Amino acid sequence: MKIKHYAYLLICTVMICTAGLWTGNIIIKSGYVTGQIIDSINGVYVYYNGDVDNVSGRNVTANGYNLGQKYQCVEFVKRYYYEYFNHQMPDSYGNAKDFFDSKLKDGQTNSKRNLVQYTNPSKTQPEEGDILIFDGTVFNKYGHVAIISKVTGSEIEIIQQNKGAKSRQKISFTKKDGKYRINSKRISGWLRKKK
Repeated sequence: MKIKHYAYLLICTVMICTAGLWTGNIIIKSGYVTGQIIDSINGVYVYYNGDVDNVSGRNVTANGYNLGQKYQCVEFVKRYYYEYFNHQMPDSYGNAKDFFDSKLKDGQTNSKRNLVQYTNPSKTQPEEGDILIFDGTVFNKYGHVAIISKVTGSEIEIIQQNKGAKSRQKISFTKKDGKYRINSKRISGWLRKKK
């Protein structure tokens, strides 16, 4: 009976670890401390958050604008848009996946964010500075957001907060039938400040 118990325990442990690695939700200790600067873009810092669901209080600007829970992904993209673009979103609350409004057509204005929304795939190519929106998963129901930091011929690089010590990631994209598709099923689309 003990052997059966240990076998079940081992199988469950392997399944949990595999699921965590598959979704990227297992954070390997990095030597960083929560709140430590690990990267930056255009003078806006990316902070280390430790575990993905760690919360260190709310970050609010001097004028009372809510940037979000400290060191979460939403807080970074809203802080980036506030500091770099001088942009405040009309709806300053919500989870990462809620940045995408599935009722909108490609290229329409997302009124909650006061940004132009593009679907994945879109007729419009992603650009540096766009907010990339990931849908939720079984292991992360809140989704994820990041800033596109670089665009090359067939690849984007994103900068993100709350993914452990790994702040940058590259994702390929393709153009087919006049539409740009970022090659990840989790990506709902991207947002861009109106020009």
